[in-house]
Amino acid sequence: MDVDAVVRAAIQLADEQGLDAASMSGVAKALGVGTMTLYTYVPSKEELLDLMVDQVLAERRLPAPGEPRPADWREQVEVYSEETRAMFQRHPWLARVSTVRPPVGPGMLAGREYLLSTLLPLDLTPRDTNTAALAITTYVDSAAGEEAESLQVERVTGQSHEAWWSERDELWETYFDVDRHPAMTTIWHANGYQDTVREAATDAYRYGLDRLLDGIEAQAKTL
Repeated sequence: MDVDAVVRAAIQLADEQGLDAASMSGVAKALGVGTMTLYTYVPSKEELLDLMVDQVLAERRLPAPGEPRPADWREQVEVYSEETRAMFQRHPWLARVSTVRPPVGPGMLAGREYLLSTLLPLDLTPRDTNTAALAITTYVDSAAGEEAESLQVERVTGQSHEAWWSERDELWETYFDVDRHPAMTTIWHANGYQDTVREAATDAYRYGLDRLLDGIEAQAKTL
């Protein structure tokens, strides 16, 4: 057994049973060793979680320096977006982990390097280049985490979001006050709520990312 084996076992437990299952005792049991033995490989649950997160971040197939990548910078951001969304869907527990103080490891650094190298050709100021990269990371990671949580709720409960909302039809038919919610009522009468929950979330994600990139591109054109 080595540290990599411990991290792999913890990730598998978290994927299958949720983050709480990846406790030191849970991982030790999965590996067939005593809990105290595990501490000789990873000193604490906090450090194990850092290793798990960075291992998962490193799964993203982001072109490294010198490797082929799309020519257009927006298409390069799309690579980051899609790889990150897929990562959260494979590991929905990741949405529960705070990124305020992320593990400074190969996975995190690879993501930062990729986005910064994507934006550098726009010739923004160094500060704005970093700020734009952070804005993209914040938006994509947050939305991808919410999307993963949404899928996880459907899997765990066995109930679709449409079915959940359907059970609450009486709220709209009996208790909804149109006078207190004129904007919502206007959208309703204009058939603005026809999409499914998943379609609406996908459209919202696409809208937000496109407008964010539009803003970055507009700033670059003014320089």
